[in-house]
Amino acid sequence: MMPPPPPGHFLRAAGRGPAEQRSPSPPSAPGPGAAGMSAASTAEPGAAPRAPFAAGPSAEQQQQQQEEEGGEEEGEDGGGGARPWAAPEKLLHEARLRAKAKRRLRRTSSRDSAREPPAEEPGAEPGSPKGRAHDRRSRGGKGRGLPKKGGAGGKGVWGAPGVVYGYQEPDARDPNYDEVAQGDTVYATVVPELEEDELEQNVQPMVLEYFEHGDTGEVVELLRGLNLGGRRHAVPSLAVVLALEGKASHRELTSRLLSDLVGRVLSPDDVAWAFDEMLRDLPDLILDAPEAPQMLGQFIARAVADHALPLDFLERYKGRVGCEHARAALDRAAVLLRIKRDVNRLDNVWGVGGGQRPVKHLVKEMNLLLREYLLSGDVSEAERCLRALEVPHFHHELVYEAVVMVLEGAGDAPVTTMVALLQVLWETGLVTLDQMNRGFQRVYAALADLSLDTPLAHARLERLLELCCQRGVVTRALRDACPARGRKRFVSEGDGGRVKQ
Repeated sequence: MMPPPPPGHFLRAAGRGPAEQRSPSPPSAPGPGAAGMSAASTAEPGAAPRAPFAAGPSAEQQQQQQEEEGGEEEGEDGGGGARPWAAPEKLLHEARLRAKAKRRLRRTSSRDSAREPPAEEPGAEPGSPKGRAHDRRSRGGKGRGLPKKGGAGGKGVWGAPGVVYGYQEPDARDPNYDEVAQGDTVYATVVPELEEDELEQNVQPMVLEYFEHGDTGEVVELLRGLNLGGRRHAVPSLAVVLALEGKASHRELTSRLLSDLVGRVLSPDDVAWAFDEMLRDLPDLILDAPEAPQMLGQFIARAVADHALPLDFLERYKGRVGCEHARAALDRAAVLLRIKRDVNRLDNVWGVGGGQRPVKHLVKEMNLLLREYLLSGDVSEAERCLRALEVPHFHHELVYEAVVMVLEGAGDAPVTTMVALLQVLWETGLVTLDQMNRGFQRVYAALADLSLDTPLAHARLERLLELCCQRGVVTRALRDACPARGRKRFVSEGDGGRVKQ
């Protein structure tokens, strides 16, 4: 069992030395330890306590500390008649000595040790935090106790004392950056060059939208906003490939687009490069469009006629083509250019189609279609030609022209033939109810003028409406809306008031 601690154990833990708790030894047997203890015990009782951040201990205080430490060491060895310390007392004493050494090192290593210690508030206890309020030294117990950032940090500090800063270039990211103060500023918009995948993602929707509105100026403005770089030839190639899979009207719009892009966005060499690649890729294009060689030859002929391709484009391939599909495309282009060598533009190379054509041209084509049908009686051919025109919003013109042609004709054969055509167009859905009604209503509005040239117009129209109503082409309401024939009275003397028809 461990013996009880000595009476001065708790006093030493509170910060007092063993010399302060023992009674003074008799003067007859003084020892070195006793002398030290008497020196420590004879300290002036009225002396003020030392400030915790004083510049350093005085010479008397250092001598007093050395004597005290010497007395304690002798107390440990058992000198001066004192008993040896127990193990817990010895460990506590060693920790106390190490703490003292650290505090002494902090006081002496500070560069501000020569200055007077900061005045503490009156009434503050030694070591109180109130005395450290304006001290810039580190309070973490680490480091040498120097100010942070070498004295160049803190609120309202513009740098370390004595530092002279040179000229620095202005930074545009600085919140205080002033553009006006920097002189003439040149702004340039940098658009990165499109990669192959990005070009297809941007140009393909643009071309498909162009097939709807047909405005080449809008496409030119959109292409100018893209950085095509060295891939300008991909634009005509992509447009032609999309047109090969589309309709005749799309191919006509593509030929116009190529003609308008040359000189504004593309050059003839870019278009020639695009057609070179398409001639090499013809075996793959045939898989999606079996008529690709003939259509590509028509594109080449139209581009040469529109001056979108150089005039010697076909001459470059003479005797140098090994692919049979490419040879067929070039032969088709050569034939078209030879036939139309006196014509500057091959406008009808794709036929007539789409709403982009003039109205007079569409009326002329529909008249020709109806006359050929009356001569041949081939309903399927007439239906195919009407689909090729690609003007479903203008089919009421076909109905109007068909009825007028019957009214102006002779005999009953044109009536039955035209009713058969209208019945097929109605049953297949090529001519809608709205277009059919609008065509007959236009005839009703012009019937008075038609009767001047054709006196039997009313009778023929009534017969035509009756047949159409029986076959379900027109409704009864439309048939009943037909205007009645006008009657005039011609009375002369001697006829008894008989009305002449």
